[in-house]
Amino acid sequence: MRRYRPIIATTLVATLAAALALAACAVGPNYHRPSAAVGPAYKEDQGWKPATPGEIPSDKAWWSIYDDPLLDSLEKQVEVSNQTLKADEAAYRSAVAAIGVDRGTLFPSISVTGGATRSGSANGVNQAITTSSGTTVTTGTGSGHHTIYSAGAQASWSIDVWGRIRRLVESDVAKAQASAADVAAARLSAQVTLAEDYFQLRAADEQTRLYQTDIDDFKNALTITQNQVKAGITTLADVYAAETQLESTQASQVGVQLTRAKFEHAIAVLIGKPPSELGIDQGSFTTTVPVVPAGVPSTLLERRPDIAAAERSVASANALIGVAEAAWFPSLTLTGSYGFSSGVLPGLLSAHNALWSFGPSLAENVFNGGATLSQTREARANYDQAVATYRQTVLSAFESVEDDLVTLRVLEQQGQLQEAAVKDARLSEQLTLNQYKSGIVVYSSVITAQTTRLLDEINLLSIQSQRLVSSVDLISQLGGGWDAAQLNQADRGVPSH
Repeated sequence: MRRYRPIIATTLVATLAAALALAACAVGPNYHRPSAAVGPAYKEDQGWKPATPGEIPSDKAWWSIYDDPLLDSLEKQVEVSNQTLKADEAAYRSAVAAIGVDRGTLFPSISVTGGATRSGSANGVNQAITTSSGTTVTTGTGSGHHTIYSAGAQASWSIDVWGRIRRLVESDVAKAQASAADVAAARLSAQVTLAEDYFQLRAADEQTRLYQTDIDDFKNALTITQNQVKAGITTLADVYAAETQLESTQASQVGVQLTRAKFEHAIAVLIGKPPSELGIDQGSFTTTVPVVPAGVPSTLLERRPDIAAAERSVASANALIGVAEAAWFPSLTLTGSYGFSSGVLPGLLSAHNALWSFGPSLAENVFNGGATLSQTREARANYDQAVATYRQTVLSAFESVEDDLVTLRVLEQQGQLQEAAVKDARLSEQLTLNQYKSGIVVYSSVITAQTTRLLDEINLLSIQSQRLVSSVDLISQLGGGWDAAQLNQADRGVPSH
């Protein structure tokens, strides 16, 4: 048997060399990032300088621009407690693990075996026994019983000649990167939602204070009407009108509690707590609205996690075209085994008990009813769909940025006009009240002036709240400081092709 060993070794080396040479290629298209429509500048950013421009420090989180310690504390809890974010992170870990599953098939599969087989048959009948090492031993058992002991190892290696497995791993890596971008998008979404809810909660606090100021003023007006009645200057109708205005304002103040409570409950869920475990004390409402620079539109492709996720999905779909096309070519598998078989356990591993086998095998699908052709078409259609989705995601992103820019610009102008309106309404109210005291006008004129002033103040507060929310939303539409370079951590040792 010794003279055959050099021939076997030579054959093995030659087969492996040929297989490795073939495996240097990979069928299917290599990936190139698809083009997308990108303008040179944002339309709504031209010629506008925000009253309060802001720049997010590179070493701080995006919400630090609002300089609110409580908001900072709440935002940090999103990272560790939000259950939706935890689910997305688990999906990312699953996608990373899938890379290892498919990458493992690039290497040989080796197993070891050992066993003992007890057998018997009728007189004079030969019996074929397959041992645990995969070898078959024929033995004449006579009328007795025999035991066959075996030990060995088996190896199987599906050579990735056409790059099917490597394309599959390439697709898995892209999917993991897309999943990582989804995690970043989910994190940013939760943080942005919390900030928006927080500012609207503070707006509710300000509205409560606003109503309280009005209630105090309306109580003073009621006292004036009561004194006017006692003096015989007016009638009880003015008293009833003043009471009606006071009570309706008190009812509106109570209604704000519902709005505030809902925002507080939403914030609790965002940080992973039951609403009963979170209480936010009343605080001040900021009227400072920082606006971050939008930058150049082309940079948005690298700054938004949803765009990055869509682009990585295109890369994954592109790799799956290669997986589908590899089915047109034959598969090559190398198998081998080496073991020992003996009727007695002592001396089982001696040379004269050795059994071995080795050989390559080819398999080619001759006919499958057009399934391979359909799978290739399906893969290409999925790629086209991913490209269209990516381009639409880019367009939607530009639309959202433009919307926020024009919203902030218009609300800033509207806020300035509304501030002037509130100032004039307050002056009008004071003059009308003085005229009523002097008996120049009826009380209905006072109510009209007070109602106008209250509505103007609420409208101003609404504009200020919308500006804060739009400021936060613009930060999110610009990526919140995220960068696509962070996705490279999902790419660990991907085979080149």
